[in-house]
Amino acid sequence: MTIEEVAPTTARPEPPAIRAGKQEQVREQLADLISPMSPGEPLPAERDLAAHLGVARMTLRRAVEALVADHRLIRRPGAGTFVAPARVDQRLSATSFSTDMRSRGLVPGARTVQARAQPAGMVMASVLGIEPMASVLHVRRVRTADGEPMALEDLHVPAELVPGLSGADLQDASFYDLLESRYALSITAATQTIEPHQVTAEEAEQLEAAEGDLAFLFERTSRVADGRVAEFVRSVYRGDRYRILVDIFPTSTGDRRAPL
Repeated sequence: MTIEEVAPTTARPEPPAIRAGKQEQVREQLADLISPMSPGEPLPAERDLAAHLGVARMTLRRAVEALVADHRLIRRPGAGTFVAPARVDQRLSATSFSTDMRSRGLVPGARTVQARAQPAGMVMASVLGIEPMASVLHVRRVRTADGEPMALEDLHVPAELVPGLSGADLQDASFYDLLESRYALSITAATQTIEPHQVTAEEAEQLEAAEGDLAFLFERTSRVADGRVAEFVRSVYRGDRYRILVDIFPTSTGDRRAPL
């Protein structure tokens, strides 16, 4: 008795439109599943979740990736996947981080990572309007909202403007509040730029994010009433926790003809 060899049949791949439709269906099922969950709550194990939804684990991973891209889920390296907290809206204004967070019902915080006084150097002297050998206080802080890292901030201040100020003073404190209460100075003007940014390995560690995550890079130069530069600050804001709001108003062209 012989065993006849039967040529295996090759399954025809699904058309892209059908495959995309299934992936979208799984994404919607997963979105419905996490909608009643609280921010920060972890997702079940991948195997259990795939079995619950009745899909392959690869299909589930694609749905998770889509919700991470939509900022509905967040991955924490070595910890798992969690329901993402709501993103904070930031209007382009000269308010401090602390004031901005309080206005949204969040508790602002600041953790000083390092602080040192050093000569300005040619580049920073040009930015701050001081001599290259003048002393500059450089403070790196992790800015938090309700205890969660929101931004990594590098603050540079002319030491002559804020004698005695230290990194310890800026722990869980607003620089702008200290300017007013201790030095009777207030910010009256600022210039700020915003660029897309990818989180570096060093930044990722401080922000509890993943290297390569998308972020916003803010650079701001602020002045006090007498025209002196009070700060140059570089801040990397987590893209999954932050978004920018801009109020737009129509400008007058001076040509207000009555409609025909």
